[in-house]
Amino acid sequence: MSTEKTTFRILLAISFCHMLNDLNQSLITAVYPILKETFHLDFSHIGLITLTFQATASLLQPVVGTLTDRSPKPFSLAMGMGCTLMGLLLWSFAPTYSLLLLAAAMIGMGSAVFHPESARVARMASGGRHGLAQSIFQVGGNAGTAMGPLLAAFVVVPGGQRSVAWFSLAAMTGIVVLSRVGVWYKAHLAERAKKASSAKPGNGLPPGRVAMSIAILVALVFSKYFYIASISSYYTFYLIGKFGVGVRDAQLYLFLFLGAASVGTFFGGPVGDRIGRRYVIWGSILGVLPFTLLLPHVGLKMTAVLTMIIGLILSSAFSSILVYAQELLPGRIGMVSGLFFGLAFGMGGIGAAVLGRLADATSVFFVYDVCAFLPAIGLLTAFLPDLDKDRR
Repeated sequence: MSTEKTTFRILLAISFCHMLNDLNQSLITAVYPILKETFHLDFSHIGLITLTFQATASLLQPVVGTLTDRSPKPFSLAMGMGCTLMGLLLWSFAPTYSLLLLAAAMIGMGSAVFHPESARVARMASGGRHGLAQSIFQVGGNAGTAMGPLLAAFVVVPGGQRSVAWFSLAAMTGIVVLSRVGVWYKAHLAERAKKASSAKPGNGLPPGRVAMSIAILVALVFSKYFYIASISSYYTFYLIGKFGVGVRDAQLYLFLFLGAASVGTFFGGPVGDRIGRRYVIWGSILGVLPFTLLLPHVGLKMTAVLTMIIGLILSSAFSSILVYAQELLPGRIGMVSGLFFGLAFGMGGIGAAVLGRLADATSVFFVYDVCAFLPAIGLLTAFLPDLDKDRR
């Protein structure tokens, strides 16, 4: 953090590793159509795989964040990527559904270590531009998530389940880069501890107001990630069932959504630094409502356009939500980051499982009719305090 060059070197390094991490994660959902046929799965089985992965990550992330707040572990990032590596290899050769669940859990454990510690590194390297730093970090993850279906379409679909093993090379690369980041992290522990000790608890807000604000942010994360679960887990089935597209084309349409989400993620943080995070949260969650309501009632081309708009707008919220929560509870960066990354994973996993059961009981089309109303929860943003008011 002594120079701008050093700061951006670290931010780009963790963003790159976030891309590798989430690229590997996205292979779980990207190969669902193949696994559904190979293992004769129904939507409930698919939802349980997502739930296993995301629940493992969501339960462990706040624990990891709390522990590293007390005793930072600079090289835990590389160790987490190693867990992802082992999960990928098991995923590619698993002969049974039970081993698929175990592989998903191992990849989830890798994410549980990676996300809260990387968010801490991003804040350490931010130079005070917290929204920009989180956006740089998170845009790497969104880019990796977007690349997953694209690579699945050209590598995994032709090569089958075992071709996933090739992506272990990405995890190995991440281990090398994160080991270097760990060296930088270790050298800056003293400065990080000094900043943490000088932080003002609660930002001057009474504890009750802080608790209410955290509860509202949790509700917004629920809205955002339940809807994203409907796209990431079931969009390909929706396109195949409604428009008769092939598996490869469906993966390409999913890539369009995830690519737009990656772009939206980058702009959310810097805009929040400039105009205030509360306004970004408001516009991102509630602003997507007209498009989600229209989505179930249009043709294939308009579906692609609307999902890109939805991804662009909806994805801009998380950087602002995370930094807003960090400012509500300064000095507890790891715990807050782990909590909200964990909520993102957990809500997505629960959403995938619940929506899978709903799709089995009704249809995948009905799922989108129901999920269209989720962004209305964004109205709760009106009750968040304006933490940027004093600064302005």
